[in-house]
Amino acid sequence: MNFVFVSPNFPDAYRHFCVRLRENGVNVLGVGDASYDALHPELKQALTEYYAVSTLEDYDQVLRALGYFTFRYGKIDWVESNNEYWLELDAALRTDFNIPTGPNREQIRKYRSKSLMKEYFAKAGIPSARCLPVTELAPALEFVAQVGFPVIVKPDSGVGAADTYRLEDEADLKDFFRHLPPTPYLMEEYVQGAVTTYDGVCNSKGEVLFAASHVTPNSIMDMANEGAPCFYYVDKQVPADVERAGKAVLAAFQARGRCFHLEFFRLSKAKAGLGKKGDIVALEVNMRPAGGFTPDMIDFSQSVDMFQIWADMVVFDQRHHRYEGPKSYCVYVGRRDGVDYALSGEQLLSRAGEHIRMFTRMPDAMAGLMGNQVAVACFPSKKAVQAFIQDALRLRGEAPGQDNL
Repeated sequence: MNFVFVSPNFPDAYRHFCVRLRENGVNVLGVGDASYDALHPELKQALTEYYAVSTLEDYDQVLRALGYFTFRYGKIDWVESNNEYWLELDAALRTDFNIPTGPNREQIRKYRSKSLMKEYFAKAGIPSARCLPVTELAPALEFVAQVGFPVIVKPDSGVGAADTYRLEDEADLKDFFRHLPPTPYLMEEYVQGAVTTYDGVCNSKGEVLFAASHVTPNSIMDMANEGAPCFYYVDKQVPADVERAGKAVLAAFQARGRCFHLEFFRLSKAKAGLGKKGDIVALEVNMRPAGGFTPDMIDFSQSVDMFQIWADMVVFDQRHHRYEGPKSYCVYVGRRDGVDYALSGEQLLSRAGEHIRMFTRMPDAMAGLMGNQVAVACFPSKKAVQAFIQDALRLRGEAPGQDNL
């Protein structure tokens, strides 16, 4: 099997996808914009060959790389980046090289357009926020008259919470239209609730081979735009209603042979047309692993190896490695440079002790959302998770805060 992994060096942990593929007997070929010398030693060992381009944004360069691989190794069986930013590039390459093991140019649209996603949520029977394509001020004012302020504006095709804003009143709305971005934008009614996810791997039949769930109690948008404290945790188990909603959405999208990261709101208060407090509301789908260090956190929480599960799906279309250890809550806290925290990094490490699983730096490209200094730890209870969050984020001179979970 010839597998081309696009941008195998970023994020750094993605080298594990290549390593597990190679261990499963796959011929792994890499194409990326880093030099070969800059690759991690494990990645170099996993790759049969690496083709460096000056930029992955230049499709002709990447096309030539695939052409070269085809000439040298024969037909390409898979192309994948597992990276939201390159999903359309992956799809274009599959289309041009007639590779059926993933969505092509036309099929990828439903995974990229946030407005189109809502048609599939409706097909799955999961409510989602009402929306309006952003074109002119008058229709926007009519929309706000129906749903009320605040409203959310975000790119119809975008990555996570990037360039997503909350408009609090008519002045904000008019100011947004005065500086209307050239890319298509979407306006949505505001939904109040914690983001809870359905993350995992499905095979070529759409069967879920493995799934987990993580919860972000605070606004991801505020983390991205306002530097709000960043923390979230992987749950011990997938809540039953999240599993039902997740499987329904996967079936509606006819997802096949992929990692998936599905986002839902759990309503913190009743919302007309969406549901009562505690109900699940669809937010968006991402047909790739959850971002940052979340795959590592899922592994820590569930005692699994998601990279191996995915590689087994690619080669065997089933899961070979099973659950072998205890489950726990795994919490992430991102501390920001320049903030005067009550505990130093060394003190936090000492207090958390054996519960710490990672203590490292977040790459600058992701630090705006996720914080600069990463602390990941596992605990048996939500109470212990909350205590760790308070210890990690409490400012100097500040009393312990309230429960955020």
